Amino acid sequence: MANLLVLPRQSAVLTGRAIAASVNCCRGRLAYSTKHDDQLRTEYLHRSLVPTMHYQKSLPRLPVPKLEDTIRRYLAAQRPLLDDEQFKNTEHLALDFQKGAGKALHKELVALDKKNKHTSYISGPWFDMYLAARESIVLNFNPFMSFNPDPKPEYNDQLLRATNLTVSAVRFMKTLRAGYLEPEVFHLNPAKSDTDSFKRIIRFVPSSLSWYGAYMVNAYPLDMSQYFRLFNSTRIPKKGRDELFTDPTAKHVLVLRKGHMYIFDVLDRDGNLLKPTKIHAHLKFILSDPAPPQAFPLGILTSENRDTWAALREQLLAAGNEEALAKVDSALFCLCLDDESLKDHVHISHNMLHGDGQNRWFDKSFSLIVAKHGVTAVNFEHSWGDGVAMLRFQNEVFKDTTERPAVGPDSIPAPDAESSLAVRRLDFKLEAPLREAITKTKENFQAVTSRLKIGAMEFKKGGKELLKQKKVSPDAVAQLAFQMAFLRQYGQTVATYESCSTAAFLHGRTETIRPASFHTKKCAQAFVREPSKHSVSELRKMVEECSKYHGKLTREAAMGQGFDRHLFALRYLANSRGQPLPSLYEDPAYAAINHNVLSTSTLTSPAVQLGGFGPVVADGYGVGYGIHDHWIGCNISSYPTRNVTEFLQCIHKSLEDIFTVMDGHAPHS
Repeated sequence: MANLLVLPRQSAVLTGRAIAASVNCCRGRLAYSTKHDDQLRTEYLHRSLVPTMHYQKSLPRLPVPKLEDTIRRYLAAQRPLLDDEQFKNTEHLALDFQKGAGKALHKELVALDKKNKHTSYISGPWFDMYLAARESIVLNFNPFMSFNPDPKPEYNDQLLRATNLTVSAVRFMKTLRAGYLEPEVFHLNPAKSDTDSFKRIIRFVPSSLSWYGAYMVNAYPLDMSQYFRLFNSTRIPKKGRDELFTDPTAKHVLVLRKGHMYIFDVLDRDGNLLKPTKIHAHLKFILSDPAPPQAFPLGILTSENRDTWAALREQLLAAGNEEALAKVDSALFCLCLDDESLKDHVHISHNMLHGDGQNRWFDKSFSLIVAKHGVTAVNFEHSWGDGVAMLRFQNEVFKDTTERPAVGPDSIPAPDAESSLAVRRLDFKLEAPLREAITKTKENFQAVTSRLKIGAMEFKKGGKELLKQKKVSPDAVAQLAFQMAFLRQYGQTVATYESCSTAAFLHGRTETIRPASFHTKKCAQAFVREPSKHSVSELRKMVEECSKYHGKLTREAAMGQGFDRHLFALRYLANSRGQPLPSLYEDPAYAAINHNVLSTSTLTSPAVQLGGFGPVVADGYGVGYGIHDHWIGCNISSYPTRNVTEFLQCIHKSLEDIFTVMDGHAPHS
């Protein structure tokens, strides 16, 4: 199972551009005018002309690829990783699978898919993959995305930013639940589809047909089924397999500071947003609490092995902590107020990805982490959903907090807030074995996280605009640079994973792009090993071939036509039937291609400063990267078996070489 735990990290290949664009415009959102509308404006982000879930019923279903296509793509991805003898063996096993055991499993998978038209063939197995994993979710699963600073420096104050983020987050929740949140749509021709006139028409098209209306103008609505888990949700540890819990009736937020847990309501009895000045006062009250750091911070247990944490949670319940735990689990979200002053990208990454574990509840669907000077990030639990929903939340909240902040530097917290009554600190009964477990977990956490190395790099000699002028894919160039860098550092081509969203389909999750290809291997060898043997035009042609092939892989993955999820589902089906695994899955080459030494994910958004995640294997790199108009940034993690600083230097050199060649010059030796 361990080799299959390859995670979709901040998946944004298809949707990131659409989301980033959509939150920067107000088309399709009703203007506010009357006094009643002014009240709506304080409670909601906006009110969409088209109801939030208008397209959901008519979304196309995720296709099950043809088995022969899957095997062909699988073998193409294996070719650069294997020598001739290894490939011959893998090819034999794959073709046998296609004719025998795989054919029977595929037929059964297709029949099951036809019976379950309300979902996708990957949704159930993918939830199981996450929830049955027993490793700690810290570093192995939860990623982070940090917010850009508020453009107005005076708003980058911890209390102000925490207050504004809380208000905007609640507005997002209310907008979503009221059906006012603009639907998620990927616009290929925004001039036609992202207009008020089109939206006024499409809103009257029945939901069962609305997708087809959007498709007619080259717009692709995206699945939003994950959004309901954004709020009031928590992953509950259970022996063998965790559960997802959601209680949409709860009105409070969970606030952590110095390991202490506080709750207060952000909605009144009628479901209206609490006055921002009261939220301001409550958070000021928590930040002013003189209590020393919690000696036995319960949140650290959420970093444990899941079976260990499940057993400890049972002890907590038996000790009489049921009501307090229920408050934690049902809170709208978690707000972590950290005392750290974060100086640079690496410091931010360490704090937002793991911190010291004592001021976190990693099981919450997401946590807003606000450090000194307003440095902010989201850390989110990954089983309930992918980066699409989280990125939309982050974009909308950033836009709302920066364009219409609820409180400012001159705001005075409500004097009648009675925070001492409204804010409740949760107390837990911790018997000696639980206190010992917390102490031991703190030691284990420190031992594991201290091994994680993170490095960041910014390449300032070109970016998206220049590469598009040269008619090559910016993402393909970044991925080629990673292949060149690893070859330069270690002399190898290794299994590489790039996440791609399949949210264009009902209950789509992600598919894998396999950037290590025959083309990138050939091109990397030419640049790194033998640049003098090739002319500039030959090197440029190789880059263009890599770009063309990577574009094909990306389109196929976005359309659900990769091979990873299909083979995963067939293996899951064989396991669920108690059948012996077909020999394809016992092949060392199958294990190797799922041992992703390079796990990569791209993310570019006006709201996001940087994102990151841990390596998915002990000898791997976790590569978060962003391709901006005029520069390219990387934020990379590793354990001591790899040298992240050297790898970043190799990436920088590789990008330099590619840009030099695309500019018509020979790369420097």
